[in-house]
Amino acid sequence: MNINQQLFIYINSHIGKSHIIDLIMVLIAKFLPYIFIGLLFYLWFNNKKNEALFAGYTTTLGVGINLLIGLFYFHNRPFMDHIGLCLLSHKAENSFPSDHTTFVVSIALMLITFKSTRSLGIVASIFALWCGVARVYCGVHYPFDIIGSIVVSIIAVIIIILLKNKLEKLNKIIINIWDKLLIIKEKNKENE
Repeated sequence: MNINQQLFIYINSHIGKSHIIDLIMVLIAKFLPYIFIGLLFYLWFNNKKNEALFAGYTTTLGVGINLLIGLFYFHNRPFMDHIGLCLLSHKAENSFPSDHTTFVVSIALMLITFKSTRSLGIVASIFALWCGVARVYCGVHYPFDIIGSIVVSIIAVIIIILLKNKLEKLNKIIINIWDKLLIIKEKNKENE
């Protein structure tokens, strides 16, 4: 048994010791990405559209990198190797890296790069790491899948930062279109 499997068994072996912890871990593992999507909407509607767009680009790139990795490398999920217990139903598909973890870590790390969202990004990073731990705890990922996700997220953040000047031009166009749509909507309300 390799170190990845040993770490998995250590984390996953806590299943059943507390039904409350099991439930919390399942909720985090399944639903935290939806909360992060809500976070992006919150930023968008609270005058942090630029930050929301950059976080969106980063998470899209991160998950895209995962898909690319999956074309060249396949790794079983723990339940496919008949190791540990599984609290979530999941397809028997590639485990490395974790899309859920990449999604949330990418958003959190990008938010840290902006002064205006740094504190929020730090808090989000803590929750993002818990998402990774929860995915292992629930039996759908190995620890190295989570580490791989963090590395992918860091790479995605670096690439987006390197493209920042070009993407800011795109952001201005998107935000301008949004603002024009709001003006049209307001005018239609006034005309009713």
